Amino acid sequence: MSTDDLEIDLDDLEHRMDGALSALRSEFATLRTGRASGAMLDQIHVDAYGTTMPLSQCATINVPEPRMITVNVWDRSLIGAVEKALRTSSLGINPVVEGTLMRLPIPELNEERRRELTKVAGQYGEGAKVAVRNVRRDGMDQIKKANADGMSEDEQKLYHDEIQELTDAAITRVDEALATKQEEIMQV
Repeated sequence: MSTDDLEIDLDDLEHRMDGALSALRSEFATLRTGRASGAMLDQIHVDAYGTTMPLSQCATINVPEPRMITVNVWDRSLIGAVEKALRTSSLGINPVVEGTLMRLPIPELNEERRRELTKVAGQYGEGAKVAVRNVRRDGMDQIKKANADGMSEDEQKLYHDEIQELTDAAITRVDEALATKQEEIMQV
């Protein structure tokens, strides 16, 4: 077996770690911080046409002001279903219906709700760290397999150090994103 077959794909490991960070940012976008964001409605699903579909597939979502989201429902017959989906969501938003347009005023968050949201953000951050560590473990398993296939100890040490550097950098980026999000949530 040639030494080329023993290469560890560091780019793939880094890409997978970056994917964990991207997923974290997507989760953070769904947290209500007192500021309007169309991403807040990404997890809202509407019972329409005999099935459940994402809100974005039956309405246009806009953010005309920092504390207001508008939802323009395309089919007038879905207005009740969209309103129900918004009211029963965990966002705590009460839509104001004006024909096919719904205005969603984003209320200020109280201190208790802010603290709850920072805990949720922390859980999301911990989930991202676990994903990064799982990628690290996969890389270490690849090194062990390559060792069994004849990789030198020097190469093993080199790959081990590089994978650890990638992991440390990814964990640092997760921590930075979490700190930024928690600061944003606590901002009054």
